Amino acid sequence: MIDNEEFKIKTLGKCTIKSPLKLSAVKGDGIFDFIRDNERILFDNSLEAVKGQLEKGKEPQSFELAGPKEFLYFEPAKTRVAIVTCGGLCPGLNNVIRGIVNHIWERYGVHRIYGIQYGYSGFIPEYNFPYIELNPDVVDDIHKAGGSILGSSRGDQPVETIVDTLERLNINILFTIGGDGTQRGAHIIAREIEKRNLKISVAGIPKTIDNDINYIERSFGFETAFSMAMSVIQNAHYEAKGAYNGIAIVKLMGRDSGFIAANAALACPDVNYVLIPEMNFDLDGEEGFLTVLKKRLERKQHAVIVVAEGAGQFFFENNEEKDASGNVKYEDIGLYIRDKIKEEFESINFPVTLKYIDPSYMLRNAPANANDSKFCFQLAQNAVHAAMSGRTDFVVGHWQTAFTLLPIALATKERKKVNLEGYLWWSVLEATGQPVSMKND
Repeated sequence: MIDNEEFKIKTLGKCTIKSPLKLSAVKGDGIFDFIRDNERILFDNSLEAVKGQLEKGKEPQSFELAGPKEFLYFEPAKTRVAIVTCGGLCPGLNNVIRGIVNHIWERYGVHRIYGIQYGYSGFIPEYNFPYIELNPDVVDDIHKAGGSILGSSRGDQPVETIVDTLERLNINILFTIGGDGTQRGAHIIAREIEKRNLKISVAGIPKTIDNDINYIERSFGFETAFSMAMSVIQNAHYEAKGAYNGIAIVKLMGRDSGFIAANAALACPDVNYVLIPEMNFDLDGEEGFLTVLKKRLERKQHAVIVVAEGAGQFFFENNEEKDASGNVKYEDIGLYIRDKIKEEFESINFPVTLKYIDPSYMLRNAPANANDSKFCFQLAQNAVHAAMSGRTDFVVGHWQTAFTLLPIALATKERKKVNLEGYLWWSVLEATGQPVSMKND
């Protein structure tokens, strides 16, 4: 059980500056109200959970509700802002940058905004990357393109040097747009800032195309990714069905969590098998995947398989090699499954036509779709509100239909996984018709 203290957001100090936003503090006047500090969103809103906590004399766990505050910590006219994007590319990065710039410029009157190029390396003087001065004109059309106008990079950089640069530029707010590794880095930056007794807010906007950041129901770019994957799967289905014993394998993103594969399969009911990192399965044997696949082909003469990139890593020897972000480099499960299918069916003289498709980079670099675009702006909007009120070392989340704030340390404590006993995975099994288990007893 998580301690309620872990949900608390750090603040830089007392908020004494009246917000320039013309909002209300009165209910029922038809004007959006400022968010009070005591407004919170339940972590588990089931009656059983709430009653259980109250019976123990404990306050139910809850997130701070995001939104505009009546009083600010930073004086807008004197505030300097930096924005950085890190890690792999993802649909919506430019939308978030644009949302931050437009909102803090137009609504708060903050006119000194610096874009840091190529991730955290942009803070390191020896690389000599110039910063980009951002304003509404510069970012006007960037949401129409994929990628990030600031560029990105992976890997750690010296935190002392990063904070030195923040001091040298007189930055008051740092917006970090990135996934698990980026936000872990942001947390370390926030701790160094606190150690130096500086008044700099570190505000995170969680970016993970895999949707695997914990305590956040949805991350930007995720919907665009699985929506585009659905189109790929539909075409793969036509390829498979167009040949006798046709098999199409589509490999999708998902290092440690199978959310893209699961949601794409639900969106496209032509998928017959979904293999994700959370599941254990055998290839050989009476209950193994290859036996199940052969029975399907004998019955239907075609099959579509969706495999997440992190699935089935237990088939390989332990690999200690890591990438620049510190993640273990995974073996290519898609190619492995393809080769095993080919090898098995050739050995029993069972002819198949096999197609292998990996659209990963096409999905990563796509512009955000309409719903993701809206979501990106709302994340940016709420990050700005929180940072201007002196909140720090936080990420903006989304929980129970509300935008929330949660400490970076809590968000990065562990990765979110597909629950094999949960509703999502049960729906996938119902949609595909694949066995509950493909593991030999």
